[in-house]
Amino acid sequence: QQQLVESGGGLVQPGGSLRLSCTASGFTLDYYAIGWFRQAPGEGREAVSCIFWRSGSTNYADSVKGRFTISTDNAKNTMYLQMNNLEPEDTAVYYCAARGWGADGCPLYDYNFWGQGTQVTVSS
Repeated sequence: QQQLVESGGGLVQPGGSLRLSCTASGFTLDYYAIGWFRQAPGEGREAVSCIFWRSGSTNYADSVKGRFTISTDNAKNTMYLQMNNLEPEDTAVYYCAARGWGADGCPLYDYNFWGQGTQVTVSS
């Protein structure tokens, strides 16, 4: 059974940091891109970042470039999103997602496996 499980959300002050984790099971990860998406209250879902597991190619939304870093621990089948210099506008439910992928680079669209989400709140 394919499953994605997120963890690491919480409450942080503006300017602070959090690291989200996403552990995958049931996937042959070399043939997948894994991404992070977020949805704020009353807003649509927004792509944040993704990584092509086999090559490590990454992609970021402009709103998080220079502040967020995506990485993987292949031995643990786990992906991380390190979020620094957080802003109130980063407040959202963050979702881990997967899609089949075989080319270089990493797409920020058409993901079809989703985790349950983890809440990130940035507030003083």
